[in-house]
Amino acid sequence: MNIVLFEESDLGRELPLRDERAAHVLKVLRRGVGDEFDAGLIDGARGKATIKKILDTGLVMDFEWGDAKPELLPIDLVVGLSRPQTMRKILNEATTLGVRSIRFVATERGEPSYAESKLWSTGEWRRHVLAGVTQAFTTRVPLVSWGMAMKDVLDELGNVDSRKLCLDNYEGVKRLGKVLGGTRFSAVALAIGSERGWTGWERDLFREMDWTLVGMGERVMRTETAVVAAVSVARELMG
Repeated sequence: MNIVLFEESDLGRELPLRDERAAHVLKVLRRGVGDEFDAGLIDGARGKATIKKILDTGLVMDFEWGDAKPELLPIDLVVGLSRPQTMRKILNEATTLGVRSIRFVATERGEPSYAESKLWSTGEWRRHVLAGVTQAFTTRVPLVSWGMAMKDVLDELGNVDSRKLCLDNYEGVKRLGKVLGGTRFSAVALAIGSERGWTGWERDLFREMDWTLVGMGERVMRTETAVVAAVSVARELMG
Protein backbone atom coordinates (compact mmCIF):
# COMPACT_ATOMS: atom_id res chain seq x y z
CA MET A 1 0.00 0.00 0.00
CA ASN A 2 1.40 3.39 -1.01
CA ILE A 3 -1.39 5.04 1.00
CA VAL A 4 -3.72 3.59 3.64
CA LEU A 5 -7.38 4.29 2.85
CA PHE A 6 -10.18 4.85 5.33
CA GLU A 7 -13.94 5.23 5.22
CA GLU A 8 -15.63 8.05 7.16
CA SER A 9 -17.00 5.36 9.47
CA ASP A 10 -13.44 4.33 10.41
CA LEU A 11 -12.65 7.70 11.95
CA GLY A 12 -13.00 8.17 15.69
CA ARG A 13 -12.68 4.48 16.51
CA GLU A 14 -9.99 1.86 16.88
CA LEU A 15 -8.62 0.16 13.80
CA PRO A 16 -8.77 -3.55 14.79
CA LEU A 17 -5.44 -5.36 14.75
CA ARG A 18 -7.00 -8.08 12.60
CA ASP A 19 -7.65 -5.48 9.88
CA GLU A 20 -5.12 -5.83 7.04
CA ARG A 21 -4.49 -2.07 7.17
CA ALA A 22 -3.35 -2.31 10.80
CA ALA A 23 -1.09 -5.23 9.93
CA HIS A 24 0.38 -3.21 7.05
CA VAL A 25 1.06 -0.17 9.26
CA LEU A 26 2.71 -2.22 12.00
CA LYS A 27 4.52 -4.95 10.08
CA VAL A 28 5.29 -3.44 6.67
CA LEU A 29 5.59 0.28 7.43
CA ARG A 30 6.93 -0.55 10.93
CA ARG A 31 5.24 2.41 12.55
CA GLY A 32 4.95 2.78 16.32
CA VAL A 33 3.35 5.17 18.78
CA GLY A 34 3.91 8.76 17.66
CA ASP A 35 4.76 7.81 14.08
CA GLU A 36 2.94 9.10 10.99
CA PHE A 37 1.93 7.42 7.74
CA ASP A 38 0.15 8.51 4.56
CA ALA A 39 -3.61 8.16 4.80
CA GLY A 40 -6.59 8.99 2.62
CA LEU A 41 -10.36 9.20 2.83
CA ILE A 42 -11.98 7.20 0.05
CA ASP A 43 -13.16 9.71 -2.57
CA GLY A 44 -11.93 12.50 -0.30
CA ALA A 45 -8.83 14.16 1.06
CA ARG A 46 -5.33 12.81 1.51
CA GLY A 47 -3.31 13.51 4.63
CA LYS A 48 -1.40 11.99 7.54
CA ALA A 49 -2.40 9.58 10.29
CA THR A 50 -0.53 9.54 13.61
CA ILE A 51 -0.58 6.51 15.91
CA LYS A 52 -1.57 7.62 19.43
CA LYS A 53 -1.91 4.21 21.07
CA ILE A 54 -1.34 0.57 20.23
CA LEU A 55 -3.79 -1.49 22.28
CA ASP A 56 -4.30 -5.23 22.50
CA THR A 57 -7.39 -4.78 20.34
CA GLY A 58 -6.38 -2.13 17.82
CA LEU A 59 -4.76 1.17 16.83
CA VAL A 60 -5.91 4.56 18.09
CA MET A 61 -5.05 7.29 15.57
CA ASP A 62 -5.39 10.99 14.89
CA PHE A 63 -5.79 12.32 11.35
CA GLU A 64 -4.79 15.56 9.69
CA TRP A 65 -6.33 16.09 6.26
CA GLY A 66 -5.22 18.22 3.33
CA ASP A 67 -7.11 19.19 0.20
CA ALA A 68 -9.33 16.78 -1.71
CA LYS A 69 -7.51 14.95 -4.47
CA PRO A 70 -8.10 15.87 -8.15
CA GLU A 71 -10.94 14.22 -10.04
CA LEU A 72 -10.35 11.09 -12.09
CA LEU A 73 -9.43 11.33 -15.76
CA PRO A 74 -12.42 11.68 -18.13
CA ILE A 75 -11.88 8.21 -19.58
CA ASP A 76 -14.81 5.77 -19.65
CA LEU A 77 -14.07 2.09 -20.28
CA VAL A 78 -16.49 -0.41 -21.80
CA VAL A 79 -15.10 -3.95 -21.57
CA GLY A 80 -16.66 -7.26 -22.60
CA LEU A 81 -17.24 -9.54 -19.61
CA SER A 82 -14.20 -11.79 -19.35
CA ARG A 83 -12.80 -14.52 -17.14
CA PRO A 84 -12.73 -13.44 -13.48
CA GLN A 85 -8.93 -13.44 -13.35
CA THR A 86 -8.87 -11.10 -16.33
CA MET A 87 -11.43 -8.75 -14.79
CA ARG A 88 -9.46 -8.64 -11.55
CA LYS A 89 -6.42 -7.40 -13.44
CA ILE A 90 -8.47 -4.82 -15.33
CA LEU A 91 -10.10 -3.49 -12.17
CA ASN A 92 -6.69 -2.99 -10.58
CA GLU A 93 -4.74 -1.65 -13.56
CA ALA A 94 -7.45 0.62 -14.99
CA THR A 95 -8.03 2.11 -11.55
CA THR A 96 -4.31 2.72 -11.12
CA LEU A 97 -4.26 4.55 -14.47
CA GLY A 98 -7.08 6.83 -13.29
CA VAL A 99 -10.14 6.06 -15.44
CA ARG A 100 -13.43 7.44 -14.13
CA SER A 101 -15.60 4.45 -15.01
CA ILE A 102 -15.35 0.76 -15.94
CA ARG A 103 -18.42 -0.94 -17.39
CA PHE A 104 -18.21 -4.70 -17.98
CA VAL A 105 -20.87 -5.51 -20.57
CA ALA A 106 -22.48 -8.71 -21.80
CA THR A 107 -21.39 -9.56 -25.35
CA GLU A 108 -22.53 -12.12 -27.91
CA ARG A 109 -19.33 -14.15 -27.65
CA GLY A 110 -18.88 -13.70 -23.91
CA GLU A 111 -19.75 -16.30 -21.28
CA PRO A 112 -22.99 -15.16 -19.51
CA SER A 113 -21.94 -16.81 -16.23
CA TYR A 114 -19.10 -14.30 -15.85
CA ALA A 115 -21.69 -11.77 -14.68
CA GLU A 116 -22.57 -14.14 -11.82
CA SER A 117 -18.98 -14.64 -10.69
CA LYS A 118 -18.16 -14.48 -6.98
CA LEU A 119 -15.99 -11.53 -7.96
CA TRP A 120 -19.24 -9.55 -8.10
CA SER A 121 -21.60 -11.42 -5.76
CA THR A 122 -19.21 -11.26 -2.79
CA GLY A 123 -18.07 -7.69 -3.34
CA GLU A 124 -14.52 -8.87 -4.02
CA TRP A 125 -14.29 -6.47 -6.99
CA ARG A 126 -14.04 -3.48 -4.67
CA ARG A 127 -10.89 -4.87 -3.06
CA HIS A 128 -9.15 -4.89 -6.45
CA VAL A 129 -10.31 -1.35 -7.16
CA LEU A 130 -9.02 -0.08 -3.82
CA ALA A 131 -5.71 -1.85 -4.44
CA GLY A 132 -5.42 0.20 -7.64
CA VAL A 133 -6.26 3.38 -5.75
CA THR A 134 -3.60 2.77 -3.10
CA GLN A 135 -1.05 1.90 -5.78
CA ALA A 136 -1.71 5.25 -7.46
CA PHE A 137 -1.29 7.11 -4.13
CA THR A 138 -4.67 8.77 -4.47
CA THR A 139 -8.19 8.43 -3.04
CA ARG A 140 -10.58 8.59 -6.01
CA VAL A 141 -12.59 5.47 -6.88
CA PRO A 142 -14.04 4.91 -10.37
CA LEU A 143 -17.62 3.95 -11.10
CA VAL A 144 -17.82 0.19 -11.72
CA SER A 145 -20.75 -1.78 -13.16
CA TRP A 146 -21.18 -5.23 -14.69
CA GLY A 147 -23.62 -7.38 -16.63
CA MET A 148 -25.55 -4.65 -18.48
CA ALA A 149 -26.50 -5.17 -22.11
CA MET A 150 -24.12 -3.41 -24.46
CA LYS A 151 -26.92 -1.44 -26.15
CA ASP A 152 -27.97 0.00 -22.77
CA VAL A 153 -24.41 1.04 -21.95
CA LEU A 154 -23.91 2.68 -25.33
CA ASP A 155 -27.21 4.54 -24.87
CA GLU A 156 -26.00 5.74 -21.50
CA LEU A 157 -22.66 6.92 -22.84
CA GLY A 158 -24.41 8.55 -25.78
CA ASN A 159 -25.37 11.31 -23.34
CA VAL A 160 -21.71 11.91 -22.45
CA ASP A 161 -19.75 14.42 -24.54
CA SER A 162 -16.67 12.38 -25.44
CA ARG A 163 -14.68 10.88 -28.30
CA LYS A 164 -16.00 7.33 -28.65
CA LEU A 165 -13.64 4.65 -29.93
CA CYS A 166 -14.03 0.87 -30.21
CA LEU A 167 -10.90 -1.28 -30.48
CA ASP A 168 -11.19 -4.04 -33.06
CA ASN A 169 -8.49 -6.24 -34.58
CA TYR A 170 -10.37 -6.85 -37.82
CA GLU A 171 -12.10 -3.68 -38.93
CA GLY A 172 -10.29 -1.10 -36.85
CA VAL A 173 -8.20 0.22 -39.72
CA LYS A 174 -7.50 3.61 -38.19
CA ARG A 175 -4.82 3.66 -35.49
CA LEU A 176 -5.90 4.70 -32.01
CA GLY A 177 -2.98 7.08 -31.51
CA LYS A 178 -3.49 8.82 -34.84
CA VAL A 179 -7.23 9.25 -34.30
CA LEU A 180 -6.77 10.78 -30.86
CA GLY A 181 -3.66 12.70 -31.82
CA GLY A 182 -5.38 14.33 -34.77
CA THR A 183 -8.41 15.65 -32.89
CA ARG A 184 -9.16 17.88 -29.94
CA PHE A 185 -10.95 16.05 -27.14
CA SER A 186 -11.57 16.56 -23.43
CA ALA A 187 -13.03 13.11 -22.73
CA VAL A 188 -12.85 9.69 -24.34
CA ALA A 189 -14.80 6.43 -24.16
CA LEU A 190 -12.90 3.25 -25.07
CA ALA A 191 -14.59 -0.07 -25.84
CA ILE A 192 -12.54 -3.27 -25.67
CA GLY A 193 -13.95 -6.72 -26.36
CA SER A 194 -13.60 -9.88 -24.31
CA GLU A 195 -11.21 -12.68 -25.26
CA ARG A 196 -13.24 -13.66 -28.35
CA GLY A 197 -13.70 -10.13 -29.65
CA TRP A 198 -16.73 -8.46 -31.22
CA THR A 199 -19.28 -9.96 -33.60
CA GLY A 200 -20.40 -8.31 -36.85
CA TRP A 201 -23.67 -7.25 -35.22
CA GLU A 202 -21.78 -5.57 -32.38
CA ARG A 203 -19.48 -3.72 -34.78
CA ASP A 204 -22.53 -2.45 -36.66
CA LEU A 205 -24.11 -1.35 -33.40
CA PHE A 206 -21.02 0.66 -32.47
CA ARG A 207 -21.10 2.39 -35.84
CA GLU A 208 -24.82 3.14 -35.51
CA MET A 209 -24.12 4.72 -32.13
CA ASP A 210 -21.38 6.96 -33.62
CA TRP A 211 -18.38 5.05 -32.33
CA THR A 212 -15.26 4.77 -34.50
CA LEU A 213 -13.53 1.40 -34.93
CA VAL A 214 -9.80 1.71 -34.30
CA GLY A 215 -6.82 -0.60 -33.88
CA MET A 216 -3.41 -0.72 -32.21
CA GLY A 217 -1.46 -2.72 -34.77
CA GLU A 218 -1.48 -6.30 -36.01
CA ARG A 219 -0.45 -8.04 -32.80
CA VAL A 220 -3.31 -9.67 -30.90
CA MET A 221 -3.34 -8.64 -27.23
CA ARG A 222 -5.02 -10.09 -24.19
CA THR A 223 -8.00 -8.05 -23.05
CA GLU A 224 -6.21 -6.77 -19.94
CA THR A 225 -3.16 -5.80 -22.03
CA ALA A 226 -5.30 -3.94 -24.54
CA VAL A 227 -6.99 -2.02 -21.72
CA VAL A 228 -3.69 -0.84 -20.27
CA ALA A 229 -2.27 0.04 -23.70
CA ALA A 230 -5.36 1.94 -24.88
CA VAL A 231 -5.80 3.88 -21.65
CA SER A 232 -2.10 4.77 -21.61
CA VAL A 233 -2.32 6.16 -25.16
CA ALA A 234 -5.42 8.19 -24.23
CA ARG A 235 -3.77 9.52 -21.05
CA GLU A 236 -0.69 10.66 -22.94
CA LEU A 237 -2.59 12.42 -25.71
CA MET A 238 -5.04 13.94 -23.25
CA GLY A 239 -2.10 15.71 -21.60
